[in-house]
Amino acid sequence: MSTPGQGSLARATSMYLDHLSVERGLASNTVISYRRDLERYLAFGEARGVHQLVEVSPEHVQAFVASLREGSEHMQALKASSAARTLAAVRGLHQFAVREGLSETDPAHEVRPPKPPKRLPRAITVGDVERLLAVTEDATTARELRDRALLEMLYGTGARISEAVGLDVDDLDLAGRTVRVLGKGSKERIVPLGRYAADALDGYLVRGRPELLGPRSGPAVFLNARGGRLTRQSAWSVLQQTAERAGLTVPVSPHTLRHSFATHLLDGGADVRVVQELLGHASVTTTQAYTLVTVERLREVYATAHPRARG
Repeated sequence: MSTPGQGSLARATSMYLDHLSVERGLASNTVISYRRDLERYLAFGEARGVHQLVEVSPEHVQAFVASLREGSEHMQALKASSAARTLAAVRGLHQFAVREGLSETDPAHEVRPPKPPKRLPRAITVGDVERLLAVTEDATTARELRDRALLEMLYGTGARISEAVGLDVDDLDLAGRTVRVLGKGSKERIVPLGRYAADALDGYLVRGRPELLGPRSGPAVFLNARGGRLTRQSAWSVLQQTAERAGLTVPVSPHTLRHSFATHLLDGGADVRVVQELLGHASVTTTQAYTLVTVERLREVYATAHPRARG
């Protein structure tokens, strides 16, 4: 390494670590973590002949972050969250250098941390969906008929919970087995209704909804015990209680049913652009996240079923 000077990276790093330990009083383990991250940064600069603060450019910092994600023969590639933590240490160093008058510019200011990969949508199995809905098959009271219709419709159409509770009676065409859904951005879409969902809705509208009707009902399809429009929170509670009765051990939310709707369609051979239209996604890119789920499912099946896949 070069001899540390007032404007050198090494000198600034040493001063910054002292600042974290003495002036800010950070825990020793935290300071050790900062030291490890910044030593990587110093080594990266050394390898490229960058020794002075004034020599560091935003491109150097960006390249350093990229190197963390790629890894090397001497260092394992870091996850996005770990790389972002290291960048935070580098940013802290350069901000400190500017405050202390060691540097006039902050080359890390505009560098953005790597985005963590999007989590794949969670879906439950077809068997779990069947167990969930089977709990509602013996519905007789107005509320039970409502709950059955709500859950059958959520899974049968892939509607968002806000879209479901926002439905009006005129949005349903049970004879044609379709439902008009008002999605994000007030965009309308027509979604087919499967036989189970259509039958459940018909039973609720004929035998359940009339008992729940009240002065505040208006055209709302799904009503609460006081006759008002069912809220998102109440609909969520309906699903949670039904999942408990079904003995499901996996987390289930209204969005889980939407994810399951999409995943099961793709598993059954549906075209991704058709699923995009059914879900009301503005871009097919959003829908393609579900195809990753099905690929993982294919890998699982292959790994357990193919004689040359194990081991």
